[in-house]
Amino acid sequence: MKRKLAGLGIVMIFFSVLPAYADAPLSTVQANVDKILEVLRDPSLKADSAKETKKERLRSIYKSMFDEVELSRRTLARNWNKLNTEERREFVEFYQQVLEKAYIDKILSYTNEEIAYERETRLAENQVEVQTVIITSSKKIPISYRVILSGGTWKVYDVIIENVSLVLNYRTQFNTILEKNTPEGLLEILRKKVEAQ
Repeated sequence: MKRKLAGLGIVMIFFSVLPAYADAPLSTVQANVDKILEVLRDPSLKADSAKETKKERLRSIYKSMFDEVELSRRTLARNWNKLNTEERREFVEFYQQVLEKAYIDKILSYTNEEIAYERETRLAENQVEVQTVIITSSKKIPISYRVILSGGTWKVYDVIIENVSLVLNYRTQFNTILEKNTPEGLLEILRKKVEAQ
């Protein structure tokens, strides 16, 4: 009996030191994408007059789905260390707004395509790639979400659409800007871009 209790105690200790995963990475991504689809399919949000309400609901899902700091840090890579704390805060804010503008119209053009959730591949102890496919009437579009365990929740830090990484795509652009500009110069470019949106 003592041996059984000792064994149970070891099992309990083992589980108590494991990270508290709210859900598996794939099911977390699926839950968030389902929330987006729910907004896009909502009949009360179909009218043009409801476009801003729809965008606001999508923004709310984005905030809970993405790790904006991790996404920003990975996008700037080595250049992240060139920014001070306040510059990093501003960059995260502006970058999020640029991404929102770049992708909101693509999301809003959704016309009830089917989404297949394929599999998850572990990249590191706390990082996983979730592979999905959008199935249209004419083709299949592979989309992978790279997620990281952050505060007990799986958060997206990169999206790969048809083998093109969002992080790498923007990293190239920002590296080119920072070759000729200071971090404040980059922020000013982003600030103007956001104001012009």
